[in-house]
Amino acid sequence: MENKKGITFVGNIITDVVKTVDCYPEIGLLANIKDVKRAVGGAVPNTAINLRKIDGKIPLSAIGKIGNDDGGNYIMEKFSEFNIDASRVLVSEDKPTSFSDVISLPSGERTFFHARGANAQFVPEDIDLDKLDCDILHAGYILLLDGFDAKDEVYGTKMAHFFHDVQEKGIKTSVDVVSDATADYKGTILPALKYCDYAIMNEIESTALFDIEPYNADGSVNSANIKKTMELMAEAGVKEKIVLHCKDAGFAYDVKTKTFTAVPSLKIPGELIKGSVGAGDSFCAGTLYGIYYNLPDKEILEFASSAAACNLFSENSIDGMRSYDEVKKLADRFGRKEIKL
Repeated sequence: MENKKGITFVGNIITDVVKTVDCYPEIGLLANIKDVKRAVGGAVPNTAINLRKIDGKIPLSAIGKIGNDDGGNYIMEKFSEFNIDASRVLVSEDKPTSFSDVISLPSGERTFFHARGANAQFVPEDIDLDKLDCDILHAGYILLLDGFDAKDEVYGTKMAHFFHDVQEKGIKTSVDVVSDATADYKGTILPALKYCDYAIMNEIESTALFDIEPYNADGSVNSANIKKTMELMAEAGVKEKIVLHCKDAGFAYDVKTKTFTAVPSLKIPGELIKGSVGAGDSFCAGTLYGIYYNLPDKEILEFASSAAACNLFSENSIDGMRSYDEVKKLADRFGRKEIKL
């Protein structure tokens, strides 16, 4: 592994204000805020910091845009604290650091109220491709990066064009998506998949691309439909590996061997769950760890699901994560859900 160059994270940089409430009220009614905490948010800080907590050796760097404000300073301090190279993070002259008010229930469900801020100004032209020096470039989130989601006459979207150019430099591309009820999933995500080596997203985001239902009538996950979705994503252009996750399981599809793998999630008691903000990013960090070290798909899913479980022990996106050895021990402690996949 001496010649490995690490992972660069590109995209959303956000501050999260996590507000834990006792209930989610109907319009016009009141809910009690039980706790308020500030934390980093977005694909870049969440995934990079979680991966750093897992592994202290992988070279990690961040590229994005923040505001000239307290939120931006807070994020930069976190990058420094976790030894993540943030020298290429830009500062907007007129927009604030992007932020989300995260309304979290004690059961872990959450709702996001988001201000796009400086992220909306971040464009592919902000990145000097000649200075990219990594094995994998991970970008997130599609649907929440206006400058990358914009249309491109040749490639479909600016993100697709950017990924094409990154691949031309011999760097593997990886992508994550945000869940947005109002977004054009097909028009924005599908063009980028053609230039992705790895695609990591959840069951809702992925199946929406092809109008496939991810769940059975009884609420259980429909593994056959998940597999079909992954096969269609491979046909759309993903070159090496597709990894999908939902509350109950994780799924991997090796494009070259056409091998489908499914692993149930850990069985975490409800009384231990403090939140699920950033659980997808924690799963993504575990997945990238496995991809970086070329682990078998089953091991990738086992580790990624344990990494996601760590997230449940904290109200924010990063405090629950532990070292590789500690993450591995969680499966022995809690076991996995007994579900049919």
